[in-house]
Amino acid sequence: MNEYILKNARIIDPGRNIDCKGDIGVDAEGRFAEPAALKAPKSVDLSGKVLSPGFIDIHVHLRHPGNTLAETIATGTAAAAAGGFTSIVAMPNTKPAADTVGAIELLHRLTAREAVVRVLPCGCMTVGSAGEEMAPIGSLKSAGVVALSDDGKCVQDHALMRHIVEYAKAFGLPILDHCEEAKLSEGGVMHEGKWSVLLGMNGIPAAAEEIIIARNIIFARKINWKIHMQHVSTKGSVRMLRAARAEGVPVTGEATPHHLTLTDECIKKFDTNYKMNPPLRSEEDRLALIEGVSDDTITVIATDHAPHTRTAKMVEFDYAPCGIIGLETAFPLCFTELVKKEVISLPRLIKKMTVGPAEVIGIDNYSMAPGNAADFTVIDPEAEYVIDKETFKSKSRNTPFDGRKVSGRVVMTAVGGKIVHQA
Repeated sequence: MNEYILKNARIIDPGRNIDCKGDIGVDAEGRFAEPAALKAPKSVDLSGKVLSPGFIDIHVHLRHPGNTLAETIATGTAAAAAGGFTSIVAMPNTKPAADTVGAIELLHRLTAREAVVRVLPCGCMTVGSAGEEMAPIGSLKSAGVVALSDDGKCVQDHALMRHIVEYAKAFGLPILDHCEEAKLSEGGVMHEGKWSVLLGMNGIPAAAEEIIIARNIIFARKINWKIHMQHVSTKGSVRMLRAARAEGVPVTGEATPHHLTLTDECIKKFDTNYKMNPPLRSEEDRLALIEGVSDDTITVIATDHAPHTRTAKMVEFDYAPCGIIGLETAFPLCFTELVKKEVISLPRLIKKMTVGPAEVIGIDNYSMAPGNAADFTVIDPEAEYVIDKETFKSKSRNTPFDGRKVSGRVVMTAVGGKIVHQA
């Protein structure tokens, strides 16, 4: 690999509290270096661009193995690179589920062959994500998982969940939890509220999420271990997280770009690309999420990238699978809706896409400090464009954001100094 210097960029490095114009070197080993330490580097002029550590997404469904019609490791990681992500945590609800050492080793082999970004495996909390028997957590840890989750499902047995959190602590693995009380949400297809009544659809109440958030806060406090709440969506959830974090309970939460930008009113279009779980909530909930992002109750932006084939989504709303893709639209949506509208600054947005997720999964010193792996993202903050799903690297096209005008484009992504995306 050639040595090179990234010159004249606005360097935003939240891990070192840096926001300044300058140069950063990359050595032949693919690590950040002081420019003066390089012998014969090439130069890459980044005038007018922003240089940041590579984004980390701790909530990605790659569908591989099990549903390669919707996504593969090759297409999913290409989409991640196009979105500025250099590391992604692969959710374990594949087929077979990632609940054994063999399943994790298979993922390692597949990613070594096909991935263009770092794929960090997440193991199941329960066998087959069935919520009945604890998965072999120690073995999964030895196989290299960075976290535990039954994402897509939620452990309903509270005694079992308590034991899972205790074992997770013993092995140093954070819990990433999909918070949903199954009986309350059973049969629901959208948020329970005004629009579910007007549209005549079965609703999913906010309480279905909030009951599990409360349970997890209790366990995190009692066991003193990290529980991360995935795709937080309600005002009540934000309020409980805020109070728990102020108390020092080791809980964190993430918001998705779609919950920050869309509401349940969108369902009146009967477009299945607006169907997800948790569902799009009310405007009151959306504003509460934005407030949570603003005051750092929410420390992570994650996509919940959930690919589905066109055929799977081309059915009646009630029967369509939940979820949308998000890797390639996350940054521009958040930049447009949060930074351009002065909810938070660009350095704070970047922190929620770098240091925030890194802290959840235990990556220390995530920054562009000399000696660290040269995982970086280059952004053109002045670029304005219209999202076109037909240009996506992802194999799927299930997005509600097609045709939406946004600002801020990822123009380059590198992993270990190797350029894996260039607009």
